[in-house]
Amino acid sequence: MLAEQQVHTVAVQGYASEGQGVARIDGQVVFVKGALAGETCRARIEHVGHRAAWAHVEEVLTPSPRRVKPNCPYYGLCGGCQTRHMDYAEELAFKAGKVRDALARVGGADPGPVPIHGAAQPDRYRNKVQFPAAPGPAIGYFQERTHRVIDVDDCRLTPAVCAPLRAAVLDWMRRHRVPAYDEITHTGLLRHLYLRVNSQGEILVCLVANGRSLPQEDALVAALRAVSPKLIGISLNENTARTNVILGDTYRTLWGRDYLMDTLGGLSFRLSVPSFFQVNRPQAEALYALAADCAGLTGAETLLDLYCGTGTIGLTLARRAKEVIGVEAVAPSVEDARENAARNGVANARYLRGDAGQAAAQLAAEGVRPDVIVVDPPRKGLSPAAAEAVAAMAPARIVYVSCDPATLARDVKALSPAYALTRAEAVDMFPRTHHVETVCQLDRRESPLL
Repeated sequence: MLAEQQVHTVAVQGYASEGQGVARIDGQVVFVKGALAGETCRARIEHVGHRAAWAHVEEVLTPSPRRVKPNCPYYGLCGGCQTRHMDYAEELAFKAGKVRDALARVGGADPGPVPIHGAAQPDRYRNKVQFPAAPGPAIGYFQERTHRVIDVDDCRLTPAVCAPLRAAVLDWMRRHRVPAYDEITHTGLLRHLYLRVNSQGEILVCLVANGRSLPQEDALVAALRAVSPKLIGISLNENTARTNVILGDTYRTLWGRDYLMDTLGGLSFRLSVPSFFQVNRPQAEALYALAADCAGLTGAETLLDLYCGTGTIGLTLARRAKEVIGVEAVAPSVEDARENAARNGVANARYLRGDAGQAAAQLAAEGVRPDVIVVDPPRKGLSPAAAEAVAAMAPARIVYVSCDPATLARDVKALSPAYALTRAEAVDMFPRTHHVETVCQLDRRESPLL
């Protein structure tokens, strides 16, 4: 009988979905944080559940040749990364296996070997970061599974230009006694430091405050400008709600302008603080190129882009299609998509506000039948109504872009009576974490299964 704080010698057989090693003790599954496949370790039990137990490595007895020394002093304390103890080849193998296993076990499909597109730059890739602030003051990241903020001098996931900006804000807080936000008491001022960097290295800064203003705003502007010659603008966001949502609705520009310009797939995008944009631009281009290849457009097709957001995927495919119809439930994103289409001279794209079911009804009333549907849903995957609407529109092909292999596999299973999985490839959009993006091609069966 397993119990907390027991130490056991275990043989690690593989990986769980979040990168822990998987072992068995007396037949019970144990997820071992910090262990690699093929290793023998001494593991200390942290928690025992009904069907599994959780542990961490106390000592590696037989190390894997894939084990490396983590190159970040905060690894294991900060909750940002999960795979810095394995080399990059092992990380990619883990992620490809995660996608393959989900599609086979949950999706009931046979994807075969799943290719994965690794990143040329596994560090310093994030073009957006949102650092929480806490009394101390501290500016950094939450400790894993807590809301305790770890003061992080430099994060290896972010461009090097972010570290001096963070340090300047922290110094300004100390000099002028600016209190950090305390989420327990709902007191204090500075809640988050938001940084966005474009491909030219230009930077947009936003301070999220529990109030309408900050003390010594001119001193803050001067401090930030002094450490970053490529600073484009500084904004203040007001968020006085007692919530975990980072951004409020009200903005004020403290200096410069309130947006950046960036490019993706040969198109230009205007990025304000709340704008959605992929955080790993080079890997996003690889992802969209893969989606385009799966779509197989010839220029004669009507493409339906569900969950289109600000239109990035559909706009990159528009030059290959007769018409692109984007559907998005969030009104500001629809407006952004329309502006992005106009900015890039894309005349064959239009955008509807609504969910998949509403879009299906409107397109049916117009007599429009999409030839190809691209879906890029949030982590929870397709809603049952969306899955039904997609199947009812009966396109020849569905291209499914997913950030969660489990919900992707569930939806592949739901669509399987009418659509066969013919291709699955992964893209490592978030190196050094357990997250992975997947693109699946689903082709309509000639004879749907009953």
